[in-house]
Amino acid sequence: MEKKILLNEKDMPTQWYNIIADMPNKPLPPLHPQTKQPISGEDLAPLFPMELIQQEVSAERYIDIPEEVQEAYRIWRPTPLIRATELEKALQTDCKIYYKYEGTSPSGSHKPNTAIPQAYYNKKAGVKRIITETGAGQWGTALSFACSHFGIDCEVYMVRISYDQKPYRKILMNTFGAKVYASPSTNTQAGKNALEANPNTPGSLGLAISEAIEIAAGDADTKYSLGSVLNHVLLHQTIIGQEAKKQLEYTGDYPDVIIAPLGGGSNFAGLSFPFIKDKISGKQMRCVAVEPASCPKLTKGKFMYDFGDTQGYTPLLPMYTLGHTFTPAAIHAGGLRYHGASVLCSQLLKDGLIEANAIQQLECFEAGILFAKAEGIVPAPEANHGIAQVIREVNRAKEEGVKKTILFNLCGHGFVDMAAYQDYFAGKLVNHSFTDEELTGALKDIEALQPQ
Repeated sequence: MEKKILLNEKDMPTQWYNIIADMPNKPLPPLHPQTKQPISGEDLAPLFPMELIQQEVSAERYIDIPEEVQEAYRIWRPTPLIRATELEKALQTDCKIYYKYEGTSPSGSHKPNTAIPQAYYNKKAGVKRIITETGAGQWGTALSFACSHFGIDCEVYMVRISYDQKPYRKILMNTFGAKVYASPSTNTQAGKNALEANPNTPGSLGLAISEAIEIAAGDADTKYSLGSVLNHVLLHQTIIGQEAKKQLEYTGDYPDVIIAPLGGGSNFAGLSFPFIKDKISGKQMRCVAVEPASCPKLTKGKFMYDFGDTQGYTPLLPMYTLGHTFTPAAIHAGGLRYHGASVLCSQLLKDGLIEANAIQQLECFEAGILFAKAEGIVPAPEANHGIAQVIREVNRAKEEGVKKTILFNLCGHGFVDMAAYQDYFAGKLVNHSFTDEELTGALKDIEALQPQ
């Protein structure tokens, strides 16, 4: 039995998979925030280069990966599929557990899978500077690397709580040449408004997005880049699941359960969408998106039109949301602290093609430490959510008396997140919960945004 299933570079997929082509119910269109009418490419042109806008609205099943992007991918792709044999022993299970390990990338996570093509298309369009936001810093690090690769200036607005918790993420971004600001900042009106309302706010991804968009929209030489949520971002990540399918063919196994964390949706979509294509065609499997209990948009949010950012600069998106003014608890899994889920993941959940679970952070860190002891890789706090769900699935299989094949996305390592583990061992981490009133409070603000 092989521990690692490796592909040659020539086996790397040359196309991204677009799930929209196969969805039984196509997603509702994004709406202009003022007119409530479907947005056009012209509406997005101030923020994104045209080739990314075309990918955003495309219904083509497969989209070619440019050779320049493939060449950059080869720095770390294909990534290994690993049989978690030691974790299986630790859990005393007959289940087969596989993980796709995306921590081999230059930034240590799956994020460069979209950062590289986004920087490439911006370079082709003559863009001089890209502005973005980041939660835990994985996305900001990935885009900093990608911009350095293609010779573009990069500026990153990093959510304040992560900026303070993860100083080495900031240094990584600086090393790749990016400027990094704590969000909220005094550089933008959105930041000033937030600081005036609450000088001690931990910030949020929605607010950092507002700051980045405000700057990009005001400069013709600058574009905005997003690390999750949007269709083209999820599209680029599907190289993960396509590789995993090829690798599993060598083993003769096919997953009964596919698991990945979900913040905005790129991590989960990257692994699961190529398999959901099979599910739509009749294949039996479960796809489980895992979110933090402190930000439970899939399990306790509502499917509504909402802004992707706090200030309401973005189009209105049809998604499961807690409301764009919702500020999640200051957990260490900063990449999962987002108020809404992607349009595509939201529609798939609404249609019953995927399911969702919310897990508290203490259970997640316990799972991550067990995994580190067994497999030797310290997972990122976000990845711990997927591992916690794997353990739940193993226990469920024991109760049912069945053997299952489980595949999960180990989306990144935690070697720059050791302060989170330090806080765990020091007993500083706590579970977070919200009352129904707190969870629905921000939703009341967006009821007036719904189209009539």
